Amino acid sequence: MAEVLVLVETVADGDGVGLKKVTLEMLTAARALGEPSAVVAGLAGTAAAVKERLAEYGAAKIYVAESEDIDNHLVAPKAEVLAKLVGDTSAAAVLLPSTQEGKEVAGRLALKIGSGLLTDISEVDADGTVTQVVFAGAVIVKSKVAKGTPIYTVSPNSVPPEPAPAAGEEIAVDIAISDDAKRVTVVERTVEASGGRPELTEASIIVSGGRGVGSAENFALIEGLADSLGGAVGASRAATDSGFYPHQFQVGQTGKTVSPQLYMAVGISGAIQHRAGMQTSKTIVAINKDNEAPIFELADFGVVGDLFAIVPALTEEITKRRA
Repeated sequence: MAEVLVLVETVADGDGVGLKKVTLEMLTAARALGEPSAVVAGLAGTAAAVKERLAEYGAAKIYVAESEDIDNHLVAPKAEVLAKLVGDTSAAAVLLPSTQEGKEVAGRLALKIGSGLLTDISEVDADGTVTQVVFAGAVIVKSKVAKGTPIYTVSPNSVPPEPAPAAGEEIAVDIAISDDAKRVTVVERTVEASGGRPELTEASIIVSGGRGVGSAENFALIEGLADSLGGAVGASRAATDSGFYPHQFQVGQTGKTVSPQLYMAVGISGAIQHRAGMQTSKTIVAINKDNEAPIFELADFGVVGDLFAIVPALTEEITKRRA
């Protein structure tokens, strides 16, 4: 069975290293194309911290490319690692996460190996045909790479991760990073405080607030509801542009694309820009005082009313039932 390379994305987990959920999703999706092989590129010890989890979700092989050269420079070294592995393994495809870094690595890799690239895919078939949502969510298309080793970036929360225990055989990758790949050096890293909430693009539950929330102070209502559900907090562009919430939490075409199991839109009208970033959510609940707000066209459940009365009551009831 042909190998399918999956670039592992990790995250700081307490005092150690953990896997981002999108990695498990990619390992699951890769099984449609062949036998998944995980590629760990980073500092020494990274693979050891995540190998059991990778094997649990189907990684038959774990290629270990660990060095300070990879960690101390930006995306170029990872593209070189993947390019070497594509040649060495005759891989059937390469899967990367649809993150800012993942897409840049994918683009560099496509140029290095002369292959086609499809981004933001939500599904892949055995013949290599993938599903994409394009044009701000207005069109769903089926696409296929016509040249070279297909390269795909997978949208987080688009594929339910399913365990499929495999060998997880570790294989060291001996690679010399070129001088060209070392032209940009990382001089400092700052871990963004999460406040104990899930990362937005990986959360299974998201509560987002819009212009209707009215102020930065009122976003405490959104945070309270999200915390009662164990979810993440998002915001519309109108809310972030108004200074109600930081821009890194913006959901939408010019923000982050999310696809949680539950998405709650509070005080959000539902402009196409916002809908493009969340409309693939499994269940959408809208709370808005305007019964003609476009968000209700997309919602599975809608509540017409004053969010300042509804949200506190809902938070109290949820907290009571979870106690």
